[in-house]
Amino acid sequence: MKILVLNCGSSSIKYQLIDMENDAQVLAKGLLERIGLAMGEFTHKFNGQKHYEQLPIPNHTDGVRIVLKALVDPNIGVIKDLKEISAVGNRMVYGGEFFTESCIVTDEMIRKIEEYIDVFPLHIPGNLAGINAMREVLPDVPQVAVFDTAFHHTMPPKAFLYGIPYEYYEKYRIRRYGFHGTSHGYVAPKAAQMIGKDWNDLKIISCHLGSGASIAAIDHGKSVDTSLGMTPIEGLIMGSRCGDIDAGALLYLMEKENLSLKETSTILNKKSGLLGIRGDKQDMRDIRAGRDAGDERATYAFDMFAYRVKKYIGAYMAAMNGCDLLLFTGGIGENAWFMRRPILEDMDFFGIKVDFTKNDGVMGEDVILSTPDSKVAVVVVATDEEFVIASDTYRLVKK
Repeated sequence: MKILVLNCGSSSIKYQLIDMENDAQVLAKGLLERIGLAMGEFTHKFNGQKHYEQLPIPNHTDGVRIVLKALVDPNIGVIKDLKEISAVGNRMVYGGEFFTESCIVTDEMIRKIEEYIDVFPLHIPGNLAGINAMREVLPDVPQVAVFDTAFHHTMPPKAFLYGIPYEYYEKYRIRRYGFHGTSHGYVAPKAAQMIGKDWNDLKIISCHLGSGASIAAIDHGKSVDTSLGMTPIEGLIMGSRCGDIDAGALLYLMEKENLSLKETSTILNKKSGLLGIRGDKQDMRDIRAGRDAGDERATYAFDMFAYRVKKYIGAYMAAMNGCDLLLFTGGIGENAWFMRRPILEDMDFFGIKVDFTKNDGVMGEDVILSTPDSKVAVVVVATDEEFVIASDTYRLVKK
């Protein structure tokens, strides 16, 4: 069964075509960017080759048509007929309290998701655009929605409620939902297998570090806390998102700068984080290069990122009364060994002992970093959110 996985943003479409009955082989993958602008970009990878072109992509429906056309193209395609696509799996950023597991896409499901658009005005319309585009182009192909928030629905009220009047939770369901659930739910059992354990027997701290970043506390197979909140702004410092901030400072800034809600949202989501601190770059490799060159603001950004991650690890160790397994994943977690080092240094109080010869220079490998006598196992493990989406889609469609 061949599954097409779609991850649709407000102006982009990421995709993979995965053959689930052939060792989950990725037949093709790619990215469409700058959808809705005068000229878009299309990158398609197949059989070890790469196809790139610039072309107009007016909307998501046209974007989906471009993807499907490429998949059956005589020169760059990987299948002969679109009928070979058995199902489509869609990444959905937000499922609220209603969607606590993946589900088949139906009209009722779409209507329910549309109720959440005011919470995620940038993300949900893009997610729905992909679903609707596929419904228009391949109406008979079943689709599945896989929710980022579903994994964290096991959090207790003491972890997900905010310290604001309870009536706002009752009226608007303002609470912590958490994200990156498909990633945390995939890497935690995989990392446990690496050390010969069952994740249901462990206390795990999962660090998904990338342009978007979050940490999850997973106690015996269940998420009990996570750093991202109702929206993907809270928690760690990220590429362009601020992370934790004093709400009073934010109100002060809005008053002094006479900022509208929309302008404030843009600052918090797109102009803050590593980008805001450094001033012009947010890629961790650039931040490191700036720090090594003696740039003060790059040094601040580098140190702040590491410090915030270390702080959350300590907090979740306290929350779970210990930790058996600490894992790193995501673009930074898997590749930026130079960031893992300052996070893991000086953690001996917690019984964390790391062999840094296994860490330094290691990129993109599943590896155990801790020493045999470390009380906490420390591993680097590659995530694969697309595989999770394809697996859930395969399971539900077969069922």
